Amino acid sequence: MHNAIKRLILSLLAALLVSMGLSAQTYTPSPENLKARETFSRHRLGIFLHWGIYASYAQGEWYLNTGKLDKDAYAVAAETFNPIKFDAAAWVAAFKDAGAGYITFTSRHHDGFSMFRTAASDYDIIDATPFGRDIVGELAEACAEAGLGFHLYYSLLDWIREDYPQGRTGLNTGRKGDRQDYDHYLAFMERQVGELVRQYPNLGALWFDGIWDHDEDPGFDWRMPEFYAYIHGLKPELLIGNNHHLLPFDGEDFQMFERDLPGENKSGLSGQEISALPLEMCETMNWSWGYRIDDMHYKSVKELVHLLVRAAAKNSNLLINIGPMANGELPPLSLERLAGLGEWMRGHSQSVDGTSSSAIPEQPWGVTMRNDGVLFLHILTPEALPERDGVCKVVVPLARDMNPARKGAVTLLSGEPLTYELTKDGFLTVTLPAAALEEIDTVVRIIL
Repeated sequence: MHNAIKRLILSLLAALLVSMGLSAQTYTPSPENLKARETFSRHRLGIFLHWGIYASYAQGEWYLNTGKLDKDAYAVAAETFNPIKFDAAAWVAAFKDAGAGYITFTSRHHDGFSMFRTAASDYDIIDATPFGRDIVGELAEACAEAGLGFHLYYSLLDWIREDYPQGRTGLNTGRKGDRQDYDHYLAFMERQVGELVRQYPNLGALWFDGIWDHDEDPGFDWRMPEFYAYIHGLKPELLIGNNHHLLPFDGEDFQMFERDLPGENKSGLSGQEISALPLEMCETMNWSWGYRIDDMHYKSVKELVHLLVRAAAKNSNLLINIGPMANGELPPLSLERLAGLGEWMRGHSQSVDGTSSSAIPEQPWGVTMRNDGVLFLHILTPEALPERDGVCKVVVPLARDMNPARKGAVTLLSGEPLTYELTKDGFLTVTLPAAALEEIDTVVRIIL
């Protein structure tokens, strides 16, 4: 682990202890909230959307900060933001066809611009742009009509507001810094979040981000338990998650991991332990969150499927991100990947959605998960299987409650029966014709 990451985690932990006053957990989720958690975990694929006026610059969602722009010069993008090709129903249809169960959209990012109708600020899609339409509202309506879950991202930090206590980012935007007042800023956030809850009845979750902005100021108190209590008071069933890279705080309903599967930390952002809450991993479809004109490094359909399957095997959803273009269209390569995901999901979704970890460790050939009385083997690396005379052998270590139920209980997902042997010490060996191996993922179904 890099020293910078160690300092970040230690500083955030210290801030958490201060903000919570070393108190015990006090949040008790409502029955409706617990039911919403179950629904959340049944849909293993979600679509993340980073879209704001930063798309006009085509340099990613952090361009106000990375470009060291003055906030007033940056705001000119709002005056010309007119995504006339935006079609919420078409977006949602593409997501549903890909097999997604929900979307998470950036209602307000770190640049402070609100993509929804708000009375708390005039720096929003209605008042500051020629477009003048409530993008969040149109997406909420399209999701409701299509039966997709609707979640919203909301930034806890703001690079332009004078009342936000400045952290370690957004230091060159032209703020004077002489009116920093977290009481005032928290009241602003509560007002906006209240609008989101009241204006969009199908809002199912809030996805917060930005606590790391004060990781060099461990004494800063974000007052998150208080903020969460306010939100749950408005809508008890609403799920709350926060991208702070730590174990969940009191009041949170799901745990997220950035650019890493739970238990892995290749990106250096997910070294936290895994909680008992529902899990979600977020990752980009290419390299960027917001649209970048020079980022054509899109993951293949095979890579995306493997990421989804490996996430599900770890009890986690996959929230895969797309950065829409300024004209309101999704990038062509993202639509191509969505179509590929949809083609795979139409034949394989039963082996992913609704599943949970089987407790069998990841094998050289792939992963396993279960759904009630069914165990699914996902063969992601067929070259790891021993092959002879056109036949492969898949060996799985089973627990005592995982014996195949009867003759014919082991099949391909298509229903084609496979022969198998079960040893006394619990090792199941499935015989699989090499010709049956699929290019992306071969799934074996075992009725227990």
